[in-house]
Amino acid sequence: MDTDSIHSGYSHHSNRSRGSNKQSERSSRDRHKSHSRDSSSRSDKNVTISASSAQPQQPDQSSAPTDAQDDNWGETTTAVTGTSDHSLSQEDLAGFGKETEGPVEKLNCVRFLPLALTLVLGLLVLITPLSFLVLPQLMWPERLQACGTACEGLFLSLAFKLLILLLAGWALLVRPARASLPRIAVFRALLGLLTLLLLLSYWLFFGVRILDSQDENYQGIVQFAVSLVDALLFIHYLAVVLLEIRHLQPCFSLCVVRSTDGETHHYNLGQLSIQRAAQVILEHYYKDFSVHNPALLTAAKSRAAKHLAGLKVYNVDGAGSDTATAQSRAKIAAAARQRDASHNELYYEEAEHERRVRKRRARLVVAVEEAFTHVRRLQEEEKKKLPGDEMDPREAAQAIFPSMARALQKYLRTTRQQHCHSMDSIQAHLAFCITNNMTPKAFLESYLMAGPTLQYTRECWQTRQWTLVSEASVTSPLRHGSEFQLKSSDFSLVVTSKAIPHLKLREEYVHPKSHKFVLQLQSETSV
Repeated sequence: MDTDSIHSGYSHHSNRSRGSNKQSERSSRDRHKSHSRDSSSRSDKNVTISASSAQPQQPDQSSAPTDAQDDNWGETTTAVTGTSDHSLSQEDLAGFGKETEGPVEKLNCVRFLPLALTLVLGLLVLITPLSFLVLPQLMWPERLQACGTACEGLFLSLAFKLLILLLAGWALLVRPARASLPRIAVFRALLGLLTLLLLLSYWLFFGVRILDSQDENYQGIVQFAVSLVDALLFIHYLAVVLLEIRHLQPCFSLCVVRSTDGETHHYNLGQLSIQRAAQVILEHYYKDFSVHNPALLTAAKSRAAKHLAGLKVYNVDGAGSDTATAQSRAKIAAAARQRDASHNELYYEEAEHERRVRKRRARLVVAVEEAFTHVRRLQEEEKKKLPGDEMDPREAAQAIFPSMARALQKYLRTTRQQHCHSMDSIQAHLAFCITNNMTPKAFLESYLMAGPTLQYTRECWQTRQWTLVSEASVTSPLRHGSEFQLKSSDFSLVVTSKAIPHLKLREEYVHPKSHKFVLQLQSETSV
């Protein structure tokens, strides 16, 4: 990349840049060497884009991790653009924020099994009352008594009750599962079993008392079907109480701690099982916890490994049975003696990192403000054009992205967020800000502050599968002091449950005249 030069077709210097490749390469090197950071002219913009993955002639460097590159990697690549803000080369932008391909999700049919069973049971609930009405009409129609006005009223009542039951069951039970739990949901299984037993009981009664005897009282048969729908409505009411209302009153306070960085959040939950509480915690995790960044945790590990690697242990007493134990103890003691001197190194490292972050941030803010100023200037110019010649927000985002790409990439690399943002996601966010007429500060907020995990793309989510580790059964309810873990591939969430204490309020009566006072003024005072 240090010998490549990109010549913009939008610049008025494009005629001179069409010379020989050797002259352009030589001018690019000379300009890079004579480039000053304190240059007051901002008309010539140099956009540097990393494309290390597109270099086949250096296989040993392309396989190295991106964190091992020099922080000033952008100084070795220069794109000559003249005075144009529209210089854009997709070949060089291809390496920006390259996403790592996540694991391909396999089709999991188990997650749809509860929904399928619920639909089958709902179909039985809907067909059973109608079957009670249709079967007598098909088997012995000539013996049935005529249905009067009261019977027709029962038909109307049955129709509306079935409609209400169908809508209520769809709203409560026919919902895709948001999580695949390790054990069955106890209350849902209990309600399904109760409904199945009710249907079975009614079918047995219908077969013994009506089908065998061929009852001629059709009004009584209709009344029998209406009683079944009434019982199903009461079961639905019980489902609302058990599944939706029972856990609304908070009873426990759960402390959730992420094992890697110690980020902590507290949630108040009601009477739930351990697996249902784990599901609620994970739902809150993706919107409350900041995105997990394992790159920020490597600094402390590398510093400790560097100190331990510099220690050498000499065995002056000869080989013994506990040589390895003695060496480990000696290393721990030496590391403890060096701890008093290592805090200075940590202090200066953090201070230098903060200085670099502030520097990169200032450059990024200036670059984004200039890009948005250019967009506003283009919008003012396009108002004078015909309606068909206006630029699409996506095209405008692609046009101004190179002017801020270098500053944004260096800031993301310094703060170690390059794996969370891809070039496509940045351009989509930029187009969204341009479409809604947002300010540069609104655009930068997504990159200056780490947001919750759910705001990033699905490829940036660290895990989709969690493992629930609990000493107690996962179907048992929460209790005071319950502890369990939610493990993923990189970290775990440690959850501790505490019961909310019983609150006892006392009333103390205050007489309305007890807080009144009288101000007495004397004539000789100055008041």
